[in-house]
Amino acid sequence: MAPEPAEPLRAPRPPRPQRNRVTYLLFVLFAVPAVLLGGGSQQVPVFRTGVDLVNMGVTVADRKGQLVTGLKAEDFELFEDGQRQTIRYFSAGNGRDSAGDDQTAPEMHLGLLLDVSESMGDDIRFTRTAAIKFLNTLTDAVDVTVIDFDTEVRAARYSQNEFARLIERIRQQKTTGLTALYDAIGLYLDGASSQSGRKIMLLYTDGGDTRSSLRMNELIDLLKASDVTVYVIGALEHQSSSSADRARSILRAIAETTGGQAFFPTSVKELDQIYEKVLAEIRAQYTIGYLSTNEKTDGAWRKIDIKMASKSKDARDLRLRSRKGYFAPYRSAKP
Repeated sequence: MAPEPAEPLRAPRPPRPQRNRVTYLLFVLFAVPAVLLGGGSQQVPVFRTGVDLVNMGVTVADRKGQLVTGLKAEDFELFEDGQRQTIRYFSAGNGRDSAGDDQTAPEMHLGLLLDVSESMGDDIRFTRTAAIKFLNTLTDAVDVTVIDFDTEVRAARYSQNEFARLIERIRQQKTTGLTALYDAIGLYLDGASSQSGRKIMLLYTDGGDTRSSLRMNELIDLLKASDVTVYVIGALEHQSSSSADRARSILRAIAETTGGQAFFPTSVKELDQIYEKVLAEIRAQYTIGYLSTNEKTDGAWRKIDIKMASKSKDARDLRLRSRKGYFAPYRSAKP
């Protein structure tokens, strides 16, 4: 049986970081519920001070927007703050190289976030249908973390063999309360930080936040510090024009910060085309890892620029999409 949902959780407001110093400690501002970690009691946050390997998901497309697969590590060049870095790890999302041979692709973890607040009342049927439709399409993930949120945030993790329980959970969702959107994303990012492999988050929401302890700028910092790729399905059909425009701006910022995309379908019929595009991107995404030559633990933002190697065929005609950087590990100089 799948674990029962955790008790409703409110994420505490994180302390305001020092200017230009946002660190991986932001990951642990949320006490992860026991259901995520498999424990029998509330877990104490663990302060993490750094990472060894910097992982980046990279999507490559041609000028027509067609995804490009079959590339190798030598087809890419990677720079951190202008300094060339050596690629230590490389994998294609489809698990095959340019010759069609099998590779060892990293395992995939899926996060499914469902807005079930009262503002979603007119769209909850659409959201339930959309989420189930996507889960029936994506079978690559080794597990699915479901977070549904209104005034509170609830979380549970399901393996692929618990699919029936997962679908039943989604079908039973009803709308009530306010919207703790930013807290829900923050909670998922914290749980995902302990997982290895590729992490994909799919968010269904109308984009409004009326309850979270986190602020938008703090959430963006968390997204920058994570290695999760976010895709958003925005349900905005029942909003005013001004509200919908603001929601689009917020949701695009959330997705594009991670190298993902936001979509705004107007009917269930549009989902097939959207899911086809999302799944194609997931399966065509390259994972690139490197060890930074910068050994400082100052928590500073480090800009990453990934390019096609000049010797690569049609390099000028290809377009890359990935996150723009990451926050360095931070360790206080105080004893």
